[in-house]
Amino acid sequence: MLETELAAFTEKISSLENGARGRVLEVLARIREAAPETAQGCSAGAAAVLLELGLDADTIIAALILEGFRDCALPKALDGKTGSSAELLGQAPVLVRGVKKIDGLKTNVNTTYEAENVRNMLFALTDDIRVVLIKLAEKLHAMRVLDSTGGEGRKAAARECLDVYAPLANRLGISWIKDEMEDLSLKFLNRETYQQIKNIVAQKREQRGLFLAFAQEVVSDEAKKMGLSIEVKSRAKHFYSVYVKMRKRGVPADTIRDLSGIRIICDDIENCYTLLGIVHRLWKPVSGSFKDYVAMPKPNGYQSLHTAVIVEKGMDTGRETGDEGQLLEIQIRTREMHRVAEYGVASHWIYKRGHSRDAVQQNEIGMVNRLRDWKRETVPVCGPEETSVSGLWLEDIKRELLQKWVYVFTPQGKVVKLPAGATPIDFAYHVHTAVGEHCIGAKAHVFGGGKPDGKTEGVTPGSIIPLSSQLKNAQVVEILTSPLAHPSPNWLQVVKSSKARNKIRSWLEKNDESLKAASGAEKKKPAPETPAIQPAPDNDPETTSAPVLQMVAQPLSSAMRVRIEDEKNLMLRFARCCNPVTGDPIIGYVSRGRGIIIHRKNCSSIVHNPEFEIRKIEAEWENTGSALVKRFRIEAKFSANLFSEIEGAIRKWQGHLIEGRLEETATNRLGGIFTMQLTRADDLKPVMKNIRGIPGILSIQPIG
Repeated sequence: MLETELAAFTEKISSLENGARGRVLEVLARIREAAPETAQGCSAGAAAVLLELGLDADTIIAALILEGFRDCALPKALDGKTGSSAELLGQAPVLVRGVKKIDGLKTNVNTTYEAENVRNMLFALTDDIRVVLIKLAEKLHAMRVLDSTGGEGRKAAARECLDVYAPLANRLGISWIKDEMEDLSLKFLNRETYQQIKNIVAQKREQRGLFLAFAQEVVSDEAKKMGLSIEVKSRAKHFYSVYVKMRKRGVPADTIRDLSGIRIICDDIENCYTLLGIVHRLWKPVSGSFKDYVAMPKPNGYQSLHTAVIVEKGMDTGRETGDEGQLLEIQIRTREMHRVAEYGVASHWIYKRGHSRDAVQQNEIGMVNRLRDWKRETVPVCGPEETSVSGLWLEDIKRELLQKWVYVFTPQGKVVKLPAGATPIDFAYHVHTAVGEHCIGAKAHVFGGGKPDGKTEGVTPGSIIPLSSQLKNAQVVEILTSPLAHPSPNWLQVVKSSKARNKIRSWLEKNDESLKAASGAEKKKPAPETPAIQPAPDNDPETTSAPVLQMVAQPLSSAMRVRIEDEKNLMLRFARCCNPVTGDPIIGYVSRGRGIIIHRKNCSSIVHNPEFEIRKIEAEWENTGSALVKRFRIEAKFSANLFSEIEGAIRKWQGHLIEGRLEETATNRLGGIFTMQLTRADDLKPVMKNIRGIPGILSIQPIG
């Protein structure tokens, strides 16, 4: 470990209580003993940032382990599996796994929208808010030492920090990390402007110091007269906020007047408004500058009164204020508000009793957002089987962020934001309209860190999920397509996104006729009229086979309905090797480009297929308890309408004629074989009775 950083880190450890300090030092010693070379070259920078945030010993230890053993196996002394090791590390191994999991999240984004999706995905992937805090500390330390690295990677790192991690720190209410990240990012993204702002601030430092000292003194004296106990601090605007004002106003840095201000800290909310009245009595407020974040806190829990005043010319400020006077920005807040403003969610650890796993009382915590509403509740002891304040806070923010949306990955690692309840069909149309229109299925697995494609060691490959299933946060979704597939009207009932719904409806409107043609099994085909039949002469020696007089053949799949898990109307083929019929136990096989092929479960051809186990999918007949496919042979006298009468007798009981043919027999009669599907097995007897009652039917015999 670098000696200078080690010395600074060791000094900061003194802020921990004895037991926690001993644990951290023992882990440091074990890291050095287990891997001296690794320990010599690693830094305690992230752990030092976490100490500044006042985090507990478990979090500090996790940061140290990640610094030394991020890409290699932990030594036995630090694996947390033995009794002494488990006691020493506490919850650190869980935090380490959590950080490694989000390491695989791709954060190189091109738009603000994508950056927001990545930040929300960080929360979706995290079960402990300390994991996010460790990641923030690592990124801040990386930015601090970025000058020592070379190459073009510095700008990419700065952009990532500015787009993803600085706003993340702001969401958690940790303003000083946000400010420092923004300043360092500006330094590497626009070094010329950064240096210009830095020089201007440095040039005016002495004048600004005299002016702020005067303002502090005046406010302190007035508060003392009113019997108020306050603390007044001067504050300088960080460079990035000056840069934002330059761009917003379209002016150079040397024309920005409000480079600093004062912050007044008091005991309670009532005193905040009293001090506001004092300030406005002393100096003229700037119109439109007052903002009440006490009554209306920011989403991250920030509370303060903001105002700006003009210190008029002629006051003894030690400098000329100019004809228009000097602008002074003022913030007024309580001490608890100040803790939350500076440390956000981390203020929980700063002011709790001890720094390990001690009991936490709610009245000792300055939390953010809705946690302030929990003031009167008792918080249970933090433990592996109990809910901590960190966990409650994280669940709260997850509900806020994820109740209306679901965040999933593409196989390439891009984060996709969809409406809550979205299906793989919504995802497919989000990727591309052509993908949506040709999807036949989907695979999904939960993101486990590393590569989102599921090829990382230890990550289970995606399993096939129904197209109607609801996607879950942090799933990696892969769409299966076929050029022969097309949208189904049923999709409109399950999709959630307006884009998918509009695209499906548009396709159906344009291709309505083709859909009608494809559903021939549910449409009655008029049978061709039977031609007049002239009996062949008895002495015709050339007659060796009877001609086919009538025939109909409908696709078996058009009448034989199969459900794939919970999905209907997928592109299906019935295997010719085993010819499954309704009632047979069946299984689906996801082929490459030919849709799903339905086999009998005992089909011999699938036994020897090496890919069958990973490409199989559950399938079942619709109405499996009653549907029936039956074949029968008939013999009848010549009749022009015999074929249509047989079909009508079957339809009378809501059956479907799948296949049929009539031929002339050697005895000058008609014979043929028919295949029908009935909705219920109980309908077989009445259907056969109806057919037997058709005039001209001589005999009817079931086959099989």
